[in-house]
Amino acid sequence: MGRFDGRAAFVTGAGSGIGRATAVAFAADGAKVFGVDVDREGISETVATIKQAGGEADGTHCDVADGRAVELAVDQAVDTFGRLDVLVNVAGIGGFKRFEELEPEEWQRTLDVNLTGMFHTVRTALPHLLARPVGCVVNVASTAGLRGTAYAAHYAASKFGVVGLTRTLALEFASRDLRVNCVCPGGVKTPLGRHFLRRDDFEQNIIDYSAPPKPGHFAEPEDIAGIIAFLASDEARMISGAALSADGATLA
Repeated sequence: MGRFDGRAAFVTGAGSGIGRATAVAFAADGAKVFGVDVDREGISETVATIKQAGGEADGTHCDVADGRAVELAVDQAVDTFGRLDVLVNVAGIGGFKRFEELEPEEWQRTLDVNLTGMFHTVRTALPHLLARPVGCVVNVASTAGLRGTAYAAHYAASKFGVVGLTRTLALEFASRDLRVNCVCPGGVKTPLGRHFLRRDDFEQNIIDYSAPPKPGHFAEPEDIAGIIAFLASDEARMISGAALSADGATLA
């Protein structure tokens, strides 16, 4: 028996990296998984991978920054599986860039995807999550949402917002039994990671400040997926409002 037998999970950013690993992990643990991503080919590959392993999955193209697109995707997920029990918000963008180099459009797009995207998904999924038995939400933030991160002002601002949103929703919905948590990874070996590379014109001591204490000690997507699955499971029924670091002691 899987921990998520009979439950349906909606996973954003499921086309690669942590999102794909999470979708696969939930399916392997019994969930019916509906994944969304802006990468059409990526989400198709994720769904195919789950089905090849004997799991149940479906998905669609969706930009979480587009509220109407999120509404259509959630409706499709509920039509497909008849319910929605777990919402996992993984979709995100970002990278290193000097503050002086940031254009207003890039700043806004980062906030739209990383933070407003979660507003759209939670708002749309909420009626289904509050149906008995009440579901839960797991958001992916970052260590950049817990401590200042040089050369990533847009990314850090959005992730601080994710932590604040997570804790606020957990408090507001505690009396209705909806659990809301987030995981805050450090470095993870994902396609997004290639946008966080050192540059010769960066102050290296500031970059090292955010590096793990064990050089090169970065997580695999599956490491973070396992933590997400735990937070969504009944084993974590007393955990809500947490911003759980998964960073190899980087912020210790």
